[in-house]
Amino acid sequence: MDIERRTPANTAIVLIDYVTGFANMLRSQTVAENLAGAVAMAKIARGYDVPLVVTVGPRIDPRGPLYPQVSAVIGDHPVIYRGGEFDSFDVPEFEEAVAATGRRHLVVAGITTEGCVINTVIGALRRDYTASIVVDASGGCSPTSHDTAIKRLIQLGVTPTSWLSFAAELQRSYGNGATLPAYLDVQAQSPEFVMNRHTLAAKGS
Repeated sequence: MDIERRTPANTAIVLIDYVTGFANMLRSQTVAENLAGAVAMAKIARGYDVPLVVTVGPRIDPRGPLYPQVSAVIGDHPVIYRGGEFDSFDVPEFEEAVAATGRRHLVVAGITTEGCVINTVIGALRRDYTASIVVDASGGCSPTSHDTAIKRLIQLGVTPTSWLSFAAELQRSYGNGATLPAYLDVQAQSPEFVMNRHTLAAKGS
């Protein structure tokens, strides 16, 4: 079976609406879980040199700014502001930014799964992109609405993944030393990995 491996050469990351005010709407996962996924995706983009497109609502948005923790990772990377568009591709600047990456596969995450995330992914499919949805870095207003959006995307041919699985696909091996620090930094967003690392360190002492 010919399954294309995700690499920085064929993949771009799209992050949608990780704004502080939307965090209060999350019911499919905790705010901490969503934040961990958002930061992990930003760190994957930076650590593996994967092209990144970030979009939020209006420049002056009553729902608040981009998660500060994500802003800290991406630094002065451009953020594309939208009006009321659910499908980010309806904004010319967004469509141009995605096209400028030169990548035809998009790995997408954001808030809300049943709102701007699903509409943007479907917008990508209409333009003949392929896509993956990062299930545990995307949050919905209820478990049912989140799960229903994911199921619809899968039926449309979108690949579900997790942020750590995506990072592992890029890393491929602990033997890839050049990017190992980036992988460990992404792993650190998972409390389970942090606890396991501390346990192994204690056993070795």
